[in-house]
Amino acid sequence: MACGDGKGSFRVAILDPKLTTSQPAAVAAATGYDALSHALETLVTTRQTALSECFSRSAWRLLYSGFERMLRNPGDLEARGAMLLGAHFGGLAIENSNLGAAHACAYPLSDKFGLSHGAAIALVLAQVVEWNSDAEGGRYRELFTGDLPGRLRELAEMAGLAANLRDAGIPEGVLPRLAEEAATQWNGKFNPRPFHAAAALEIYQAAY
Repeated sequence: MACGDGKGSFRVAILDPKLTTSQPAAVAAATGYDALSHALETLVTTRQTALSECFSRSAWRLLYSGFERMLRNPGDLEARGAMLLGAHFGGLAIENSNLGAAHACAYPLSDKFGLSHGAAIALVLAQVVEWNSDAEGGRYRELFTGDLPGRLRELAEMAGLAANLRDAGIPEGVLPRLAEEAATQWNGKFNPRPFHAAAALEIYQAAY
């Protein structure tokens, strides 16, 4: 959750994986997938810095190493600890570099159709990575040398998240309206490729 008032900022963060063990599996899966997206998006935004890059890379390393293990064995405290610290580092990266098109496209899906944020991210992240690869393919390959969009789809499937907008129950006819709304999201202006309604529609159509 974003907090714009300094009086609401935390003094201490308790990152204890034992505190996450009562979390429902579906919530852990969706929030974990969202955390992965933070590591990826913050690495390539137009506002990324040397400091944010350190947090992005550390976040990805921890999250990628822990996510599948946590899904397969929810009692694995080492995997949960990696996820927790990775999510924390991803949040620090966001504070220094912001986010991009995946979050801009995800917000209208949650707003209009009640999808959890992580579920909405899972519907568009792989498509955004593909779409951004013309500009930032090299940066993505620094994190994952294989087929990153394909791997993201595999992880979403493992997490029990819908694979495309159709399976999530999104009517195809609303895509232009969603694209217009996505183009107004403040995150989109930090995407490495110029992000506008036509770009959002292209991403949604690829995700359908």
